[in-house]
Amino acid sequence: MSITTGLIWIVIFVAIVSFILFLKDKKIKLQRVIFFGDSITEFGTQPKGYISAMKEMLRYQNIENLEFISAGVSGDKVSDLLLRMNDVIAQSPDIVVLWIGVNDVWQTSDLTAEPDTAEFKKNYTTIVKVLLEKNINLVLVTPAVIGEKKDNSNPLDESLQQHCEVIRSIADEFKLLLCDMHSFFRLYESKYNKANAIKGILTVDGVHLNDMGNRFAANEILKIVKEI
Repeated sequence: MSITTGLIWIVIFVAIVSFILFLKDKKIKLQRVIFFGDSITEFGTQPKGYISAMKEMLRYQNIENLEFISAGVSGDKVSDLLLRMNDVIAQSPDIVVLWIGVNDVWQTSDLTAEPDTAEFKKNYTTIVKVLLEKNINLVLVTPAVIGEKKDNSNPLDESLQQHCEVIRSIADEFKLLLCDMHSFFRLYESKYNKANAIKGILTVDGVHLNDMGNRFAANEILKIVKEI
């Protein structure tokens, strides 16, 4: 074997090893993100859902180290997530985006009753503690809206705001990243909901996101997930 041929084989060998190490490095850096929530998250994987929108944003930005998985179930409350928590842990997520709370408020049978946030806080805190014990990074998301009126005249505004405050306090207590979707939606509504409509701005029915709402939510959540 000539010296030139030997050098060529050495270069090829080094290139192959470098490529293998490159692939291994990419695999190590891949982060699995699970979105844990209710119907808003379940619908998030639809073609124009917020999770699908984030995937499209990642492709556009040439970001390949994030894997998105939905663990959303329609109608779920925080107590339901508590029961499903081990299924999420079993998927070995690096990051869990916890977006829950709408049904805890929306499914209230007596709209005149004072909101009871004690059980909500207890169950939410339990989920947070267990996931943190598994060394999972968390992003907490406040529920967006139940009715889009901007003048605090939606029937469940007070209860929703109190539940949001519980989530904010938990994020503060455990030093967690917070996507305060409720505040973001209210700010948007104050600017663009000129007719004080109860739906149709960011939602289709006052709760579930329309195309604009999905893009809006995707942008806000992705900004935080990329910080991790």
